[in-house]
Amino acid sequence: QVHLVETGGALVQAGGSLRLSCTASGATPFGNTFSKFAMGWFRQAPGKEREFVAAISWRGGATSYADSVLGRFNISRDNAKDTLYLLMNSLKPEDTAVYYCAADPKHEIGRNNGAQYDYWGQGTQVSVSS
Repeated sequence: QVHLVETGGALVQAGGSLRLSCTASGATPFGNTFSKFAMGWFRQAPGKEREFVAAISWRGGATSYADSVLGRFNISRDNAKDTLYLLMNSLKPEDTAVYYCAADPKHEIGRNNGAQYDYWGQGTQVSVSS
């Protein structure tokens, strides 16, 4: 079983920065582990649908971002540490949400479709004050 744990959420002022981490443990029934997972970050604000934030491929060579965070957020991973990161700069009040990491063991390239991800963390709260 794969477990994902997010950390790093906090209350920050607009314009500030945060780095979220997502640490993976365990393996799929086929024995695949973190280094063979496409990974993604998603977020859900109160009263809104969950939305895609960013995704990254197995080795980190391919990344994609939602338009709303492009140029401000950076997704990265350290396969030696089984950890995914999301560096968030120039935060805005509209970035306030619970942030979730997700793992897709079936594809090399991360997608923006949450339905393709099999494993999810419990989420970490990010609150941005104006």
